[in-house]
Amino acid sequence: MNYGAIKKTDIANGPGVRVSLFVSGCRNHCSGCFQPETWDFNYGEPFTKETENEIIKALSPSWIQGLSVLGGDPMEPENQKALLPFLRRIKEMLPDKDIWLYTGYLLRDIGTSPLLSYADVVVDGPFIEEEKDAGLSFRGSRNQRINYLRRE
Repeated sequence: MNYGAIKKTDIANGPGVRVSLFVSGCRNHCSGCFQPETWDFNYGEPFTKETENEIIKALSPSWIQGLSVLGGDPMEPENQKALLPFLRRIKEMLPDKDIWLYTGYLLRDIGTSPLLSYADVVVDGPFIEEEKDAGLSFRGSRNQRINYLRRE
């Protein structure tokens, strides 16, 4: 898996101050996507053990609430393969951090992906330019839903 960016102090993609990982690879190709370069699975840098360690270090301060994984799309099969052991590692090492996954797929169509067992929240649905609403929290268009899988 490749990734396009890591933001170590993000306040736009979930509550609190977060670390955000933007993975590469997306088959949805939403019109008006704010990062179409991430559609390409080869875009960016390889996701390595060093990358994992960098993210875990960035997540460690008490004032960081959690990790958001966006894209591209983390639910693409190629991305799930790399993310599954990484998210498991985060939950084992930093159990108080929440994990948000953003996907253009609908939660009902994702089925029983093992990634969901590590996600606290899934923001689902394709970005639809005609439903764009800059006033929404943590999503870009009105059709997208915030699905709370676990509540503390």
